[in-house]
Amino acid sequence: MFAVTAAQTDPDNPLAGLRLGEHPEPKTPDGWTTVTVKATALNHHDLWTLKGVGIRQDRLPIVLGCDAAGVDEDGNEVIVHSVIGSGADETLDPKRSLLSELHDGTFAERVAVPRRNLVPKPAALSFEQAACLPTAWLTAYRMLFDKAGLQPGATVLVQGAGGGVATALIALGRAGGYRVWATSRSAAKRERALELGADQVFETGARLPERVDAVMETVGQATWDHSLKSLKPGGRVVVSGATSGAVPPADLNRVFFLQLSVVGSTMGTRDQLRRLAVFLEQTGVRPLIDRTLPLAEASTGFAAMLAGDLFGKVVFTL
Repeated sequence: MFAVTAAQTDPDNPLAGLRLGEHPEPKTPDGWTTVTVKATALNHHDLWTLKGVGIRQDRLPIVLGCDAAGVDEDGNEVIVHSVIGSGADETLDPKRSLLSELHDGTFAERVAVPRRNLVPKPAALSFEQAACLPTAWLTAYRMLFDKAGLQPGATVLVQGAGGGVATALIALGRAGGYRVWATSRSAAKRERALELGADQVFETGARLPERVDAVMETVGQATWDHSLKSLKPGGRVVVSGATSGAVPPADLNRVFFLQLSVVGSTMGTRDQLRRLAVFLEQTGVRPLIDRTLPLAEASTGFAAMLAGDLFGKVVFTL
């Protein structure tokens, strides 16, 4: 079958390890099944794998990709939850992994997954839209509706508008009844954030009109100090990744004096993925897709992500 794999890793030139071509068909252990992939979405996780982050060298070559929507062996339209683990909340399993870490991922004609990882795809969502949900949109859903501890009407600051998680946070926050502010270094991305539903937008690091109830932090080093300074007393930073570098140590004096809290967040559970799909079906919110490409042109999408030339998700179709 055709697949996109990581054949080698290179922190300085990650695309050098990208391979497109034939790959063996997936094997299905007991309790697993095969999904015919119709659409799959690109994430920073895929670039990090090519850089050598979170992948053992003895796992190479490995099929990249965490997200997929497709058709199962019984002909059902499904969304693939990419966290491989056990327990009521598989994201808390210390032995958990994502597709494309220990097992081949979704950038292929077919992918093998545990049967428990399949979630029904609502008919109202296209395969391309559904493929955006398992990583970026599910992460945003958990950040806002699980970890942030907010009531409707609260003010949320989204740092770094433009990426998949950030655009999901803006759209979901608006639909959830929050007042959403967003930052970006790019004037064009700030304008697009307004079109997406942000109430106000600001340059990165700009002084805000007032402090906010919560900050959604996916950038890291470049925005961390601003995130802490932007919070009301008792406010919360919800962190899920750091695309600009490691999150620096917190200003403990500020955290203690203002009783701030810093909460880490990961991708959500299979049940949360199911509820997210229903939420989108009921509200009419749809993932923002920057571009859709055939999987055979995956290298173009990787290059755009590496350059930061995106607003929303890159989706590959088969």
